Amino acid sequence: PKERITIIRAGEAEIDGVRCAESLRALPRKLDLLIVAVNAEAVYSLVDETIATDAAHAVMLIPGGLGETAKSREPAAAMAARINAAHGSDDGGPVFLGGNCLGVVSHPGGYDSWFIPLERLPKPNKRPERAAVMLSQSGAFMITRLSHNPWLDPRYMIAVGNQTDLTHGDLMAWFAARPEVATIGVYVEGFRDLDGLDFARAVRRAVRSGKDVVVYKAGRTAQGAAAARGHTASEAGDYTLAESVLRHAGAIVAEDVSAFDDLFYLAGALHGKRAGARLGAISGAGFEAVSMADSIATGTFALELPALAPATVDRVREILAAKKLEALVEIGNPIDINPGADDEAHLAVAEAFLQDPNIDAVVVALDPTAPAVRALESSRLRPGHDIDDPASTVTLMPPLAARFDKPIIGVIDAGRLYDAFAARLMDQGVCVFRNCARATAALARWVEARRYAAALAAMPEETP
Repeated sequence: PKERITIIRAGEAEIDGVRCAESLRALPRKLDLLIVAVNAEAVYSLVDETIATDAAHAVMLIPGGLGETAKSREPAAAMAARINAAHGSDDGGPVFLGGNCLGVVSHPGGYDSWFIPLERLPKPNKRPERAAVMLSQSGAFMITRLSHNPWLDPRYMIAVGNQTDLTHGDLMAWFAARPEVATIGVYVEGFRDLDGLDFARAVRRAVRSGKDVVVYKAGRTAQGAAAARGHTASEAGDYTLAESVLRHAGAIVAEDVSAFDDLFYLAGALHGKRAGARLGAISGAGFEAVSMADSIATGTFALELPALAPATVDRVREILAAKKLEALVEIGNPIDINPGADDEAHLAVAEAFLQDPNIDAVVVALDPTAPAVRALESSRLRPGHDIDDPASTVTLMPPLAARFDKPIIGVIDAGRLYDAFAARLMDQGVCVFRNCARATAALARWVEARRYAAALAAMPEETP
């Protein structure tokens, strides 16, 4: 609300209906949050004034140039020391996020400090209760991830920046203890001294409490580490050591940006589902069945493709016979149910697999280019044979996915003609991938992590 906002701007009484104050000292009361968006050279004195006047509980430092360049490293370090000294006061002084950060989007708090116009970000249907958090040293990382996959839909998005005060470990410790948070995605360039250990301990606490933590640790190569130093003044450290410690703590470590996208999305979409290693693979084309089978191993773990129970074989045979496909399909796992299968056939076979006691999870390729599948936003050749048809996958799959505690992932491996098909399913909470191999590989990584998390939860509580 505008009445809760003050702009500090000398010589102005009001801007766009928001009242202005001459200075920090002219404020009538202590601020909950001060967002600093001034030239880097002006930040140092403003930080000192904020501390001296006890003007705010929390401060976001948006400007760059506070430690990333050789010229700014010494004054930035001195500023960090003054901030840290203020934490020794009676009330602990203000906490600082940044510098060089985009700030925070807080849906529960009702504010957005990002300077990205809303028209530049996608607007999917939002879940009524968000349970994911994204922490990132780079604001642009969050923006691009959200642009590619708006269904990530985090509750909070926090740009950490240079970690002048608040660190990865501080934020992970906070969200590890939040019961309303189920999934945490993190982009890390580097840790402050000993903060990597604090971060790993907080990851362990989060995982033991049932949360999924997905981490992309940048700086895998010497060149990547140098780029991190120039971006957020971060020492990337030894990548192999960081990866090993974080995996041991229980994090799902993504090796690149694409893997982060897949794992963070899947972890959020499947949270609360049972994680088992026995996969049922359903395709409409032979290459998809092979692709799924080729993607079941992570390097340290592998999904299984078990034989179907006899009752499942009988049920699938009945479904195929009703669709006049029985002569074209060899029933097994994986199964290729032929491009002649329609929406109902795909989902009936998927349901039969989900009901099989030998199957823990199902990946089903939805074969959008097949003429029998209602996958187009609008069909010119067959009016009404589209995603709005009551017999479409868009109508039938969401209640099927919600009914089972076993994961089911739909795959729509086709181009932009089928974006609406995927979007409508994802809007309703169905986990959808655009590639069989990526879906199966992400599922394998998630199952491995959930099994390890269960083992961690069974261990005695550790001494801090």
